[in-house]
Amino acid sequence: MFAAVALVSLVAGCATVRPPTVAPPPVAASAVPSLPATYRQVAFSALPGWNDDRLQDVWPAFQVGCRALMKPASATRAIFENACADANALDPRDAAAIRAFFETHFSPYEVAAAGGSTVGMVTGYYEPLLAGGRAPTARFVVPLYSAPDDLLTVDLTVLYPELKDKRLRGRVDGRKVVPYWTRAEIEGGKAPVADKVLFYVEDPVEAFFLEIQGSGRVTLADGSVVRVGYADQNGHPYRSIGRVLVDRGEITLDRASMQGIREWGRQHPAELPALLDENPSYVFFREVPPPIPGSLEAKIDGPFGTLGVPLLAGRAIAVDTRSIPLGAPVYLATTYPLSTRPLERLTMAQDTGGAIRGAVRADFFWGFGDDAAREAGRMKQDGRMWLLWPKGAGPPSS
Repeated sequence: MFAAVALVSLVAGCATVRPPTVAPPPVAASAVPSLPATYRQVAFSALPGWNDDRLQDVWPAFQVGCRALMKPASATRAIFENACADANALDPRDAAAIRAFFETHFSPYEVAAAGGSTVGMVTGYYEPLLAGGRAPTARFVVPLYSAPDDLLTVDLTVLYPELKDKRLRGRVDGRKVVPYWTRAEIEGGKAPVADKVLFYVEDPVEAFFLEIQGSGRVTLADGSVVRVGYADQNGHPYRSIGRVLVDRGEITLDRASMQGIREWGRQHPAELPALLDENPSYVFFREVPPPIPGSLEAKIDGPFGTLGVPLLAGRAIAVDTRSIPLGAPVYLATTYPLSTRPLERLTMAQDTGGAIRGAVRADFFWGFGDDAAREAGRMKQDGRMWLLWPKGAGPPSS
């Protein structure tokens, strides 16, 4: 659904949730999410590195995002309609025209938390590759499950609006709805998932990290590669196993990363299942069909995020939709992992994550492969965010 993943946030797996409800302009207080945040309009010249950003690089992500935002059922259609319509006339190779487009159609708003802080945390995530098969073998024994039939989604928001941002999952036990099985209980055979195996993979740690990332690829014995994406979750909160290991004194804080946890698992195979069970959360997957050849989705070639569009490496972020509307352009100013080198660019808020909570909070999508995994695994940087909001839609509010 991932940071310099130091303990607390080895995590931010991108789990799919529904987009926020956004009303047509003029923007009412309910149009933008309800997390306490403030938005201060600034000039584009106030965005660090704005003039140096290659805005044409984000253009495919903006275009594919418009397709989702312009669907008839989209609650954000009226807000972005003019901008998305005008985008169709632009040449994607015309850097000057794309820059003029953003500066003409949007106004930047600096995002601040309720207490006034404009600095938050930026972590990273990636799309992993696992080896596996559709049937178990001596090598591939770790199952990836699709959602079980007895997993219920409990929606009480009509009666209890304060539960709007809670993912309530359960199962029926007699005449009661009770919490769904925990990770330990699912692994122990209590959940009816025996016929729900999508694939078998080799390494339980890699399967665990796949849950955290929320999507990935599986390469099969015949050389073909299939994608899996988030389908559902058992409703239990995520608990960082990095934090568990640090609290036990098993590893030091500087080793509480994906790489450090992998190494611990290799050294303690007998203790690994119990460690993974310390996290009661469990993610179920679905097989994602390949995009149509030659389509914009195929050119982007990324996993699908919460908005329902493929994520462009280096230009997509996961956000807390209570402060950043899903699908909106967001200018991000942070630094590369473990450095002071500026990472300043326009991104698209096209994903969410279970650990992405806060007004100034982003999870940066690094892409696919070993390099992306390395950067994502050690990213936990300070960052600032500016929401690009369509002109004429009224100022954002929370």
